[in-house]
Amino acid sequence: MAGARVIWAKKLPEVYGKLDEIDKVVADHLDGTLLELLKLRSSILNGCAFCVDLHTEKALKEGESRQRLFQVATWHEAGAIFTDAERAVLALTDEMTRMGEGGVSEEVYDAVAEHFSDEQVAALMAAIAMINLYNRLAVASHLRPRKH
Repeated sequence: MAGARVIWAKKLPEVYGKLDEIDKVVADHLDGTLLELLKLRSSILNGCAFCVDLHTEKALKEGESRQRLFQVATWHEAGAIFTDAERAVLALTDEMTRMGEGGVSEEVYDAVAEHFSDEQVAALMAAIAMINLYNRLAVASHLRPRKH
């Protein structure tokens, strides 16, 4: 049986602090609920149970509905539960999280750009990149959600 893994944020608190500063700057440019939806979607795709739990709880505190949170995993099929702008962000989240050789398609980028300012698009891309970093660190560290 393998031993306990290093919790990166505890061993490098100065790195965690800098990343937290970036998160705060990004959050200043985006709606809190939308930010939690994209973080939840990326966490689902990356299989990060700790972050799924964390961002579900944060979204609930932001006033997000349970139904919409349940449907983030199947947003493609959820129809009008999500707005066109939210669907564009979820599609961007999917393409950036699963980044293949083709990167982000013009169709997905254009859909996001249709609904958000250039500054907001930059913030969305930064937020998606950041949650992917956090997901990878949490999964590699074997962080687990606490039972509620």
